[in-house]
Amino acid sequence: MTTKQFVEEALTKPFGTVYADKMAVAHYRDGSWTPFEIQETKPFSMHPAAHVLHYGSTCFEGLKCHRWEDGSVHVFRLDRHIQRFQGSAERLCLPIPDAELVDSMVCELVTACKDWAPAFPGSLYVRPTLIGTLPSIGAAAGPSTEAMLFVILSPVGDYFSGGLRPLKLLVSEQLRTAPTLGMVKTGGNYAAALYATRQARAKYQTDQVLFAPDGFIQETGAANFLMISSEKIVTKSLDPSFLHGVTRDSLLQLGGKMGYEVEEREIAVSELLEWAKTGEAALSGTAAVLGGVGQLVYQEENYRVGTGEYGAETAKLRAALVDIHRGASEDTFGWLKKIV
Repeated sequence: MTTKQFVEEALTKPFGTVYADKMAVAHYRDGSWTPFEIQETKPFSMHPAAHVLHYGSTCFEGLKCHRWEDGSVHVFRLDRHIQRFQGSAERLCLPIPDAELVDSMVCELVTACKDWAPAFPGSLYVRPTLIGTLPSIGAAAGPSTEAMLFVILSPVGDYFSGGLRPLKLLVSEQLRTAPTLGMVKTGGNYAAALYATRQARAKYQTDQVLFAPDGFIQETGAANFLMISSEKIVTKSLDPSFLHGVTRDSLLQLGGKMGYEVEEREIAVSELLEWAKTGEAALSGTAAVLGGVGQLVYQEENYRVGTGEYGAETAKLRAALVDIHRGASEDTFGWLKKIV
């Protein structure tokens, strides 16, 4: 198959299941990073005692490149993603990669794989990943002093391939993950939320669980949460207990410029249920951008959010950000970087 055929096929398959034929790889040994290499995307081997396999020393990022109508490819907020990536590495006591190294790995890999970037509404999903590779099962209380950094690419279609639809959430007062690691983009946080999410789907046919420990809204297992009206955007204020989403931050900045009043503060479940009578709610993240919420389940009761459909204000806000992604609106924030 040609690259074009692979990309066309990728857009018909589940999000993130087809990969470009090249990846970038660097190693950390003896206190420094090796020069990275662009190589064939293929399985790699590691020692069965590798730190990551036993003690979860791994973090990653998820960001996108967008092909414009003129054929150029632009990456969205690479600098902010690298900053968060470095913060995750620090919290997990992994070797922190230099920003220049990660930037170069992403940009050179995307340049080498430029034909894998589909046209709008598709995009090229970028996944930088850092893992601890020290072969020591005795290092449960110590960091991995060896690591591997790699970047893989996946051509993806619109996350909502069947069209925008309202989501159904279970509001749960249990913890999503360890509060001190909530802001770290590590696999363990997603695994910690998986069981609760699967239980909720089986019992209530929900799409996600909205975690609200102690009765205050936090986030779902894979996305930040926003309340939206024609006048306001309200979301939880930043703290270490949940992921500091780049899409969340982008929507808040963009919303402020569009005339919305932006509030970052604590949100009680009781306030959310009252808000749901007339307002909108949404989940933000790189993959979906902004997914509208149409229904909540809380303490065995069902609550409609707004009209129960994908909200008009949510759609407007999402469209404004997507237009920046694809070059249909001017990027006045300086978020996009042209790669090729």
